[in-house]
Amino acid sequence: MERILVVDDQVEVLEYLTELLCQSGYKVTACGDAASALATIEKEGEGIGLAILDLDLGQGSDDGLSLLGDIKRRQKDLPVIILTGKGGTRAAVQAMKLGAVDFLEKGAYLTANLTASVKKADRFLRIIKENRRLMAQTASLRQAAEYYQELIGLKRRMVGGSWALRECLREADAVAAVRRPILVKGERGTGKELIAAYIHQKSPRADEPFVVVNCASLSGNLLESEMFGHEKGAFTGAAGRKPGRFELADGGTLFLDEVGNMAADFQEMILRVVEYQHFERVQGTETIQVDVRLIAATNTDMEAMMEKGAFRRDLYDRLAFKVIRVPPLRERTEDIPALVTYFLDELANEVPSLGPKKFTPAALAKLKEFDWPGNIRQLRNTVERLAIEVAGEKVDVTHLQIDQPPGRINGDTFQEKVHSFQQDLLRRALDASKGNQRAAAGSLGLTYDQFRHYYRKFGLKKT
Repeated sequence: MERILVVDDQVEVLEYLTELLCQSGYKVTACGDAASALATIEKEGEGIGLAILDLDLGQGSDDGLSLLGDIKRRQKDLPVIILTGKGGTRAAVQAMKLGAVDFLEKGAYLTANLTASVKKADRFLRIIKENRRLMAQTASLRQAAEYYQELIGLKRRMVGGSWALRECLREADAVAAVRRPILVKGERGTGKELIAAYIHQKSPRADEPFVVVNCASLSGNLLESEMFGHEKGAFTGAAGRKPGRFELADGGTLFLDEVGNMAADFQEMILRVVEYQHFERVQGTETIQVDVRLIAATNTDMEAMMEKGAFRRDLYDRLAFKVIRVPPLRERTEDIPALVTYFLDELANEVPSLGPKKFTPAALAKLKEFDWPGNIRQLRNTVERLAIEVAGEKVDVTHLQIDQPPGRINGDTFQEKVHSFQQDLLRRALDASKGNQRAAAGSLGLTYDQFRHYYRKFGLKKT
């Protein structure tokens, strides 16, 4: 229990109650009238865990029942005990109707009765806190359920059978059951969040919350509040206590998207939570322990950022227990026909009035020639736009107008272009041979040793 508010117009009673409660280990705030009691509650907010009110607060002040009503209108869950020197069944009944947890008479047994009643109120408060936590978790689970509703058939959304995609999913499967953090790397639009959700679904935490935070969309102060939560009055507009994303993800998985955009001071806070799994809310004093599995994602060059001092190397080491690279679309172009079909089916279900749509073989072949810097997200937008704009059932090569020159090889310098071309040849050979390296080497006219040299050189897979 945070703090007990005691309200009585008699100084000697206030002193007696304060001493009694302090001896039991509680912190006490004493007030002599209703006005100062309400002012204290307004100031302390949920920092007050229990109120003990005298029924008769003297002339010129509201009585305890009126004060009880005012308190309940401000904090309906605050436990309140009413004390009286007069007794009276009618007053006791009215107090209970207004929400008091107990009604005690001052007298010879006050010490024992009050001690027992405070313990009962403490249990009541713990139940309220647990209910709040469960309600917050339920809201998070509902959010997760809606998220998964959107990701129905997650594995089908990771459409394709290319070697590059199969390798990515194989690595995800291998670490799904391990509680350690994972860093998902990949260009924009490759589906890093899908891989994170896939890992969560494959893990023992699949029935627990999957909470997403986009680190790039929040400023430093707002990010701290979003991640750790805040207490009432922590900043302008903080009308009450709010649990953070770590708290909502307790027992489940927290996905930190665009983790490379974190400010340096916030990286230190995250490092501490990753190591110890506990934190305090903004302007809070209570240490909150959680059990959260972290998955982070980035499309930035983390090595370059660490070299410049823009990202903490120790945080990177914690997050990168396992690094999973999501392949860009240009490395899995054989998946494009299946992806196009999937996007068309999704759009047809969403907008039945569009009718069936299909890309011709020539159009699909042309799509494979583009570099797709926006990856699957760009492909999806292109497919949907063409399906809406093109009249008739078929989208042909003449309809393709994509802001990207076909056949472009990645890289700026000649050597970079050569390397990109070689890497693409290797990947295509591996896909055609279904990952058999000897067969891939033979199809390229290379010895197995030569192929292995290039295989390691381009980091197609860690060996």
